[in-house]
Amino acid sequence: MYALITGSSKGIGKDMALELAKNGYDILLIARNEEELKSTQAEIVSKYKIKVHFLAIDLSTSDAPKAIYEWVSKNDYSISILINNAGYGLWGKFENLTFESQQNMMLLNMNSLVTLTYLFLPMLKNQPNTYILNVASTAAYQAVPALGVYAATKAFVLSFTRSLRFELKNTNVSVTCLSPGATTTNFTNRSGMKSSDAMQAVADKFSMPSDVVAKFGIDSMFSKKAEVVPGLTNKIGVWATYFLPKSIIESIAGNLYIKNLK
Repeated sequence: MYALITGSSKGIGKDMALELAKNGYDILLIARNEEELKSTQAEIVSKYKIKVHFLAIDLSTSDAPKAIYEWVSKNDYSISILINNAGYGLWGKFENLTFESQQNMMLLNMNSLVTLTYLFLPMLKNQPNTYILNVASTAAYQAVPALGVYAATKAFVLSFTRSLRFELKNTNVSVTCLSPGATTTNFTNRSGMKSSDAMQAVADKFSMPSDVVAKFGIDSMFSKKAEVVPGLTNKIGVWATYFLPKSIIESIAGNLYIKNLK
């Protein structure tokens, strides 16, 4: 049985692939960078001697999910785990970021996730004990000035995942949402935060190691949990969004993310 993981050439996705390979799963890696995918493939195979295949493709394009599904079907890969991990954020005021870049982010963070889930769900339902793990963010629980569209896409992922889980509760498919906080991934660089020493310092201070987050996510998935947040600090932050007024939460986030914009 294969686990298909998007955004799996590095970061959390790569660490999830390593964790699943350690548990005996064959792996399908999906990401844009072919050289990084080759490197990840070689590392996993050398450590765990399992089957690893990859497809280099840009998931933000509208036809990418179908191309992935056709690749899996053509090669007769049997999928028992689908992990929708691919995604990124953009840091900046809504009006100052290009519409095209924000649209691309929405296509990747939401559309590709939903389309892949729709395409692979029949395959998952035809096997015993299958899993879907969608990766959101602690940003899903609040509005985040200067990360507004990103946070909204992750709120979508969280809501969609919980609804899907309910719909599938009497089937063999378990659905889990993982919402990490700051993690040692490429997020700060891709989002533009790395250009700010202050933002990079905050990320360095509060980031969890990606392998720790990955293991937490995989363990939670196999435990068939609905919605999980790794790390005590992140749990406290999410808890606060339920009890503090939205204006206070938004002010705290805005003071952090807006004031450090250049």
